[in-house]
Amino acid sequence: MTKIAIVFHSGYGHTRKVAESVQAGAASTGTSVDLVTIDAEGNIPEAGWETLKAADGIIFGSPTYMGMVSWQFKKFADASSKPWYTMDWKGKVAAGFTNSATLNGDKFSTLAYLSTLAAQHKMLWTGTGMHPSNAKAHTRDDLNNLGGYLGLITASPSDAGVDEMIPGDLKTAQAFGKNVAEVVASVKG
Repeated sequence: MTKIAIVFHSGYGHTRKVAESVQAGAASTGTSVDLVTIDAEGNIPEAGWETLKAADGIIFGSPTYMGMVSWQFKKFADASSKPWYTMDWKGKVAAGFTNSATLNGDKFSTLAYLSTLAAQHKMLWTGTGMHPSNAKAHTRDDLNNLGGYLGLITASPSDAGVDEMIPGDLKTAQAFGKNVAEVVASVKG
């Protein structure tokens, strides 16, 4: 059985909801999926490092704050220099996702950062694996309505609670998780 770890920071709960949807999609393939939460101080539990080392694939997740990952995610990324030094993540599949309050919010900067982090660890990056829903008939409830290719992008209005997230974004997160799990299985194969 393949194993995926989703390591993420969530400031207000929206990114956690996305992580859980990604987890559900990946788990639907029979993949073992663990969530590793980056806390409010930018730390993960010591066991989290072992979970990441044992995974066949790692999915990075962060809200986009001011055009980049949260400082908590950046602290985690800086701390990943230890597994970088020993190449613990080399050859693992990597993917990433981000959420912000606006439809754009410069999310590409966050995804570019996450893919660069993966490249520094000599990981194999995969994107969403889906076309966007970009015809006039499409709505925000359709798959990949925001058009992410490099990674999963979702949007939650700043005054919306977690229970008000766009169902299409969460459905897209599930499809993304399933895609990553299939890529991990094919690489590990």
